[in-house]
Amino acid sequence: MDHDTAGCDLDPLLPTRQSLLTRLRDCQDQAGWREFFDTYWRLIYNVARKSGLNDAEAQDVVQNTFIYLTRRMPKFHYDRTRGSFKSWLRVVTRSRIHVYCRKERVHGNLIREPFSDEISVDPEGPKAMPDLAAESLDEEWQREWEQNLVNTAFRRLRTKVSSQHLLIFRLTTVRELPLTQVAKKLGVSLPQVYLARHRVGKLFKSEVLRLRRETE
Repeated sequence: MDHDTAGCDLDPLLPTRQSLLTRLRDCQDQAGWREFFDTYWRLIYNVARKSGLNDAEAQDVVQNTFIYLTRRMPKFHYDRTRGSFKSWLRVVTRSRIHVYCRKERVHGNLIREPFSDEISVDPEGPKAMPDLAAESLDEEWQREWEQNLVNTAFRRLRTKVSSQHLLIFRLTTVRELPLTQVAKKLGVSLPQVYLARHRVGKLFKSEVLRLRRETE
């Protein structure tokens, strides 16, 4: 989704994401590209894997996607009225998966069933690759997007809270361990567990909300 409309009015809740996208127009901004890569490579990789590609192929898709982006971003202008950042990245990722599979099909005569690890060789030579199930791929994208959003929020919390408080929050919420068990396991008092869970939980919800506002 290339946007040629410059100077669009942006939601004030989007400064971080819009600022990063603006930075990505400079291919020499290594810090900006590193942040972008660290945030989204796992999402692209996991969706590629769920589409039926193996580990090496999914890594190729990640690489191809970011190469494609570095070529397109210098002329990129973000226009939120034409779609969310989330939708834009989904379209880019899906197109790169299709392009990769089509090239592999032509070069290697590979037949890969969508969302399957089974590969066979077509004895009659290469054929046009059937369209991946768009609905299924979009469902996988949504699931992986949600997981990536949570993981990103956790990574950002590492700079805001102690490792022990973050561990307490993970144990009591993600793993759903009883608070008394967590207190005993970590050798801390029960009030400390309550306070840590409350404080980190509040920050976590705020971070998730901010990420949603930036991207959706």
